[in-house]
Amino acid sequence: MDNQLVADLLFPEVTLTPAELETKYPERILPEGAKVTRFSPSPTGFLHLGAMYQAMINERLANQSGGLFYLRIEDTDAKRKVEGAEESLIQILSEYQIFFDEGVTADGEKGDYGPYTQTKRKDIYHVYAKELVKKGLAYPCFDAQEEEFLQPNTDTIDWEKEQERKKQQKIKWRSITLDDIQEKVSEKQPFVLRIRSADSNEQPIIVNDLLKGKLEFPANDEDFVLLKSDGIPTYHFAHAVDDHLMRTTHVIRGEEWLSSLPKHVMLFQYLNFKMPKYLHTAQLLRLDENGNKKKLSKRDMGANMEDYKRLGYAPACVIEYLLTILNSNYEEWHSQHPDKTYLDFPFSIKKMNTSGALFDMNKLQDVSKNVLSKMTAKQIFDLASEWARLFDPSFYALLQADIDYAIRILNIGRGGKKPRKDFATFAELKNFISFFYDELFQMEDTYPTTFDHAIIKEVLIRYLQSYQPDDDQNIWFDKMKQIAETLGFASDMKAFKAQPDLYKGSIADISMFIRVAVTGRMNSPDLFEVIQIIGSERMKDRILAMIEQLAKGE
Repeated sequence: MDNQLVADLLFPEVTLTPAELETKYPERILPEGAKVTRFSPSPTGFLHLGAMYQAMINERLANQSGGLFYLRIEDTDAKRKVEGAEESLIQILSEYQIFFDEGVTADGEKGDYGPYTQTKRKDIYHVYAKELVKKGLAYPCFDAQEEEFLQPNTDTIDWEKEQERKKQQKIKWRSITLDDIQEKVSEKQPFVLRIRSADSNEQPIIVNDLLKGKLEFPANDEDFVLLKSDGIPTYHFAHAVDDHLMRTTHVIRGEEWLSSLPKHVMLFQYLNFKMPKYLHTAQLLRLDENGNKKKLSKRDMGANMEDYKRLGYAPACVIEYLLTILNSNYEEWHSQHPDKTYLDFPFSIKKMNTSGALFDMNKLQDVSKNVLSKMTAKQIFDLASEWARLFDPSFYALLQADIDYAIRILNIGRGGKKPRKDFATFAELKNFISFFYDELFQMEDTYPTTFDHAIIKEVLIRYLQSYQPDDDQNIWFDKMKQIAETLGFASDMKAFKAQPDLYKGSIADISMFIRVAVTGRMNSPDLFEVIQIIGSERMKDRILAMIEQLAKGE
């Protein structure tokens, strides 16, 4: 058969040649060892935690090597495309400080190797499709039913019948005559383009994965689809052409793509492209209710990056946590370099998990508390305000009503070697500081039943009588100790612990009586500092309200 004639029949509009495209998209001029990586999501829904995991690996490898990182949108699956998904993922990546040197941005595309959106590259794919037909490495399949088998329903498909169908179709369309092709083209019948695979007895394919090491697969013997009937490529074909022309050196993706590797190796060989280096990451796992490890699915809590935003996790906290999963030595490094950021961390492929990384919400909570504790009060205020603006307008209004007051609240326990770690999210922050605002204040705890209301009331009355706004913390505490001694409580904790039966209680109980009245809680940050912030008038009002409540026997 005259393959050149077939190629011209199928792609009459294609005049460009692969050589011309090679000239248009030349090898990049970068330092030796520099890596060119890409993040290439499909706009088919929310951004998954696993995708962010992949993006961080790509960004770190490119950045640390003096290379280049670009964003490519793989939108060839029109049926699954979700409106607004592309804009959403670009926004989230920006919030997480994942920045690209080239590719798709909120303001359009930037870079000399685009378009970076696959549906805009149809003409480019057709150049290489025509070349494969010309070489006898691809053939048309004029069958409308072929389209529905590109993404079969795996829940209902009969795999034996599917294999037989593929076998018969392969025999039928591989042997199509030139006359038949001319007739169908003249009738403008649509076609899908299939690769002409090698024989099944070909030598096995060996690939050296950067994470998993040497991998061996049977050679591909499936005539998989390259172009759909609308001329749009499948993922397999598009990724090979794009990664070559965009000069990608390293492809980092999930291990679920390992089964497709023989197809991709064949494509690079057929197209005479240099293969990029592949790194297939282990799956993100979670523990189920029985303690067994399961793949983190899209339905699981924490899978959707929007969840973290809604719950009030700061992006810096999620990034910090992901790095503990990505590299086994990150926490040790960070403890030795507390003043450095993750950008200074020497990320290493050798320290990545090869068998599955376990996602743990409890660990995320701990990491988040630690990260937030090291931020300034102003940083917390800005991040919390932005979260509240989007998800809790009433809380946002309270924060904005008196910014200086809010920042003073947030500054409690900050600084020093052991900063407080009271909250992991901004949703938790609202509850933590709620007692500072009359609009949110409520009695969360009650007094222990071991203390008579009369003695608690007496402590509160004497406290108000002795309180002076100008007292420093030492004088303030000395006055509380005097109240304790006068009413039969131990002012010294050592003495109380040595002989508790001699006292009604201790100075800690005196402080607790005041704390519950002022904050509504048994536990709070430093009571003196709390009172300095809320002010003497608000403090007195709350204590008087408690005295009245105790007098009523409530």
